Amino acid sequence: MEKTDKIIVGISIGDLNGIGIEVILKTFQDKRMLDFCTSVLFGATKAISYHKKALKIETPVHGITSINQVNPNKINVLNIWKEDVKIELGKATKESGNYAAKSLASAVKHLKENKVDVLLTAPINKENIQSEDFKFPGHTEYLEANLEGKSLMILMTDEFRIGLITGHIPIADVANSITPELIKSKVDTMHKSLKQDFGINKPKIAVLGLNPHCGDNGVIGKEDDAIIKPTINEIKETGKLVFGPYAADGFFGSETYKQFDGVLATYHDQGLAPFKALSFGKGVNFTAGLGHIRTSPDHGTGYDIAGKNVANPSSFKEALFTALQVFKSRSEYKGLTEKPLVVK
Repeated sequence: MEKTDKIIVGISIGDLNGIGIEVILKTFQDKRMLDFCTSVLFGATKAISYHKKALKIETPVHGITSINQVNPNKINVLNIWKEDVKIELGKATKESGNYAAKSLASAVKHLKENKVDVLLTAPINKENIQSEDFKFPGHTEYLEANLEGKSLMILMTDEFRIGLITGHIPIADVANSITPELIKSKVDTMHKSLKQDFGINKPKIAVLGLNPHCGDNGVIGKEDDAIIKPTINEIKETGKLVFGPYAADGFFGSETYKQFDGVLATYHDQGLAPFKALSFGKGVNFTAGLGHIRTSPDHGTGYDIAGKNVANPSSFKEALFTALQVFKSRSEYKGLTEKPLVVK
């Protein structure tokens, strides 16, 4: 590997029949992107070439067979399979899911071995990727099982960050999953991430209520009064600036979220629905709480537009820049906390 001071970004290419490869190629059409990082795509040049031809995109790539062959001035494609793979743009096939899993597994392996500095994941299909080796509801759970730490899914823009207390679980299971221990764990993870990953010294965190109107004093559910409020009060006693619970409708409708550095929603759609309504196409999915950095765009496989050359790369590009910034912030934080200034 040629010596480079640039951050090495490992990129899993996602579902081969979706828009993942398209937004990757469009992101690196601007040659200046290589001034910011060294990119390594985990897949096969044959698959990339298929998309280039179908989309009439001329972004050049550099095929390699070992991470040691990475060229910091090119878009590297680490060939992890040699066989021809049937690509059917716009279709969810078992084959495209299998190869998405291969790409992800190889990228994570190299991340764990510190051969790449950060991980950027293109979208997968949560159904067709399932196999004996991948039995997870999404990227976040897979990464938590394979990397150190406890994960917290955070959807973010420059304006706000929303984390999820519960993630990819059925809505019927949410209420029973909201425990004081879980709330404390997610608050701790977000608090630490806001400090080390975003440089916020005293982060303010809002917690949303579970029930409509936060239960209206027990009329519409008891969880907010019995579990969430006491837990927030207990956390406050540790010195953390945590507030709530807030009724989600008024919280977003009145733009109260702008007063906080981070927001914790109690379940998936409570956080993601308003987030995507406010920022779709500009947002980034960041997995906080792990020993390694991972980001992804805020959209899915986009089968309906795959192969039409209309996919917008803005979110993928934002995910790339976020990964680079978090890497720098975390490195600075580590340096400051490991060797604190001593006043004599």
